[in-house]
Amino acid sequence: MKNFGLRIFQAWSILFFCLQAQGEETQPEPFRLATFNSDVTCPVGHPLLGGIYPPAVEIVDPLLARGFVLLGAEKPIVLCAIDWCEIRNRSYDHWRAALAKAVGTQYERVLVCCVHQHDAPLTDVGAAELLADTGMRGVMFDLEFEQACIERTARSAQNSLKDARRVTHLGIGKARVERIGSNRRVVHPDGSVHYDRTSISGGDRFHRDAPDGLIDPWLRTLSFWDDDQPIATLHAYATHPMSYYGKGGVSFDFVGMARRLIQRDNPSIHHVYVSGCSGDVTAGKYNDGSADRRPLLAKRLYDAMKRSFSTTEKHRLTQAIFRNADLDLPFRQSPDHTAEAMTRVLHDTTASTRDRIFAAMGLASRSRVDHGQKIDFPCIDLGAAKILLFPGEAFVGYQLLAQRQARDSFVISIGYGECWPGYLPTRQGFADKFSNVWYWVAPGSDRQIQAAIEKVLP
Repeated sequence: MKNFGLRIFQAWSILFFCLQAQGEETQPEPFRLATFNSDVTCPVGHPLLGGIYPPAVEIVDPLLARGFVLLGAEKPIVLCAIDWCEIRNRSYDHWRAALAKAVGTQYERVLVCCVHQHDAPLTDVGAAELLADTGMRGVMFDLEFEQACIERTARSAQNSLKDARRVTHLGIGKARVERIGSNRRVVHPDGSVHYDRTSISGGDRFHRDAPDGLIDPWLRTLSFWDDDQPIATLHAYATHPMSYYGKGGVSFDFVGMARRLIQRDNPSIHHVYVSGCSGDVTAGKYNDGSADRRPLLAKRLYDAMKRSFSTTEKHRLTQAIFRNADLDLPFRQSPDHTAEAMTRVLHDTTASTRDRIFAAMGLASRSRVDHGQKIDFPCIDLGAAKILLFPGEAFVGYQLLAQRQARDSFVISIGYGECWPGYLPTRQGFADKFSNVWYWVAPGSDRQIQAAIEKVLP
């Protein structure tokens, strides 16, 4: 009897320790955040805006790639915001693949976006190779320079992992931005609709006096906390980030100036700024392109950042769910956008360099569409807050749509992910017959994007 009782005790002890071990194995990993920063400034002489603008003659501000790696969500999630105009097609692939490898995660869990300053590089490996085949090597950007930037940023992300900090809470806050954003779309005195309010239209009385139009007036700030200690912030506002441009001065412009100011205020916090869905939003009502407007716009944005952070409401971080939808956007349909027409322009030595660059970019993008290469539409669901990454120059209406879809949550919408589509009009934009050389998608794109929003924000 004594031996029987001993055996029962031993059996229960073994079961207890097995259950305890099993419980320990299923305990979720605590969330941690690693932050990184890398210099991606192009040298003097480097093409700007993919060779559309004159090359760099001076470095006014350093260009940065700033981001974070969120750990504890199955596999790491990366967000990287780069002070370049655009990254397209295979260049975009290269950035994401390198960052994924550096931190040990899946490719689709890497969110790369450009802040979209115009006095900065624009990269597209496929287009650059097409141009090189016609004797125009290096006219868009320096391939070796881009590769060096990719490797430097990937190393920075990898090295940041050893200093990752615990994250216990999210912070959410927002503030109204005063006198920056205005919509490109204006109704002229004859009743006609034009998308002709550019980033520097404030010098023209008609565009200055026209209403703001459809904008999202709020700057949103998402912050990560270790109990009472803020670790990093993600500031998002929907506007084109240019004050003056096209004169060869490499710059992170007024949005980078605002980011630098708030970083100086809070040096222990890692501040990241992203441009929202702002294909049709500029500072054009409030900016005439004069040099003194840049610091003025920067101060307005910086003030909004401070006010937004000061309104922070903290929520315990209990989840980091990754969702993704595929976008198979149709390529623009016009006689000028067939493969044959763009190939003719690319090889036409009498055509302007600008037109040949556009043809190369169009061909590189069309090739991906023809081969079934889809665009990722990722969402990071953090419970109280959600982060969405949109491709190209998505119109602000998509950002407002996402907020309506997840009306009980705090939604950060980021634009300028995979940039080959160029402008992404809403249904209203297509109905207005929006036209611009800088867009490569066809009607129907709006329905796909709406469906993707509904899928990742159920």
